[in-house]
Amino acid sequence: MTKETSTIRKGRKFDQVIEGARKVFLRDGFEGASVDDIAREAGVSKATLYSYFPDKRLLFMAIATGECERQADEAVEFIYADEKPVAQVLRYAAGAIIDYLRSDLGRQTYRLCVAESDRFPELGQQFYASGPQLVRARLVEYLKTAVARGELVIEDYALAADQFSELCKVEIHNCLVCGVIHEVTDESRHRIIEGAVEMFLARYGVRG
Repeated sequence: MTKETSTIRKGRKFDQVIEGARKVFLRDGFEGASVDDIAREAGVSKATLYSYFPDKRLLFMAIATGECERQADEAVEFIYADEKPVAQVLRYAAGAIIDYLRSDLGRQTYRLCVAESDRFPELGQQFYASGPQLVRARLVEYLKTAVARGELVIEDYALAADQFSELCKVEIHNCLVCGVIHEVTDESRHRIIEGAVEMFLARYGVRG
């Protein structure tokens, strides 16, 4: 993929292509999704599809980053709907992180970025900006609000946000991406969420 071909061109049927590709990728995954299936679902020709996305990797990353942004927007709506207790917000955030990690899309995106990072570093950079970096930014924003309300005591917001994200990955992230386990039970999900929130509040919670 050259620098010229890696540029995504937008046009009249761009949104149509994105929606069709989203359905196919979420249903079949990266490897299982064919260009023919995507073009058929989107109602466009393969020539039109390639004119927008010259490589299937680019199209998959566009879907993956779009899903990350959508989930981040949903999280913001939940967090700021009213002034919820900090533990409730952290449980919600932890659940969202874990649910993405255990989703097919989350695992396939991670594997694709790792596998192609040497040849196509822009894929990893694109995902990081709309995935981990976006999660950190939204967490930092919330943590500052919680500190201003006197609910938390934090000096290094970026470090605290990263620590919380990592607490949500224990036991499951490496096992999932390495194929040691193929699903995360609801029981494990609950245990990890409670452990992450408890440890985070033990470090940054207000002591009476």
